Amino acid sequence: MPRTPLALPDFPWDALEPYAKRARAHPDGFIDLSVGSPVDPTPAIVREALSAATDAHAYPQTSGTPALREAIVDWFARRRGVDDLTVANVLPTIGSKELVALLPFLLGLGKGDVVVHPSVAYPTYAIGGALVGAAVVASDNPADWPEGTRLVWVNSPGNPDGRVLDVEQLKAAVARARELGAVIASDECYAELNWGGSEPTPSILDPRVIAGDRHSVLALYSLSKQSNLAGYRAALVAGCSELITELLGVRKHIGLIPPAPVQEAMIAALGDDAHVAEQRERYRARRSRLKPALENAGFTVDESEAGLYLWVTKGQDSWQTVSEFADAGILVVPGTFYGESPAQHVRVALTASDADIAETVARLELLA
Repeated sequence: MPRTPLALPDFPWDALEPYAKRARAHPDGFIDLSVGSPVDPTPAIVREALSAATDAHAYPQTSGTPALREAIVDWFARRRGVDDLTVANVLPTIGSKELVALLPFLLGLGKGDVVVHPSVAYPTYAIGGALVGAAVVASDNPADWPEGTRLVWVNSPGNPDGRVLDVEQLKAAVARARELGAVIASDECYAELNWGGSEPTPSILDPRVIAGDRHSVLALYSLSKQSNLAGYRAALVAGCSELITELLGVRKHIGLIPPAPVQEAMIAALGDDAHVAEQRERYRARRSRLKPALENAGFTVDESEAGLYLWVTKGQDSWQTVSEFADAGILVVPGTFYGESPAQHVRVALTASDADIAETVARLELLA
């Protein structure tokens, strides 16, 4: 029989290429405010830890070294207010995107099951469901989550909109997931970039949310944003020990093992809060320049309470806004990539150099 390829949507970023080409032709240079890839240096303390671990002749541990697991536990207690984890509750991953995409498979979901994700969301949540043939439902209201739901994604701070879920909202989401017998996974990759203060946004594992009952609850976190480690592919998952054991077992079989030097780099990054605070202030300063410039140019900034992006609109089709930015030599992302319907917002990243942010502000003055 002929092979049937996976029925996946086109990769959305390919549709941006004509606009990127137009933006790159701008006489004063190209400014990329689309992907959100870090531009600042990886902290020296992390690079030194990686360098010291390059004699990695033996296979690394899929579970992470004992020192790494302890570092994750300590970090949750120190930075997330979650002080009741043990090493049985944590696991390193090869970046967070692989776990987002593979979690339905790793949990054994398939046809007839339902995966729920936020109504405006990172597209990989839906891709993970599609890979296993599950139905995918976009909904922010727990009351609307249907019977048959086996996995619920929440994302706080949200990508693309920077929306933050408070403790009561997280409690309601957990309660509904448990009514349905579903696993609930919280993607918290931007938690340290909270513009309401220096403390991280609430975790789904916070005692105020689950009162120590981690059953069927997972939290994902990435070091890409807080520590400029996007190129290291360094992330983690924590929560229900039964689920962690299940994930570990499958990951051992298929070889999803974080490289040993990266595990050592993660220990260094998780143990040092100073570089995180420094990076947060870099982004805060860029945001403080870019947000008013966008508003002065006629944009409304919605949500955007935390994270690496501003979620903005002029009340017109998002592709029209992308086109106008491209004419100014700036690349941004349309809301249509994230399921917004009708798509009127664009996502504008803070991950550009200070010089590029200053140039963006100058060009926005011409658009006002």
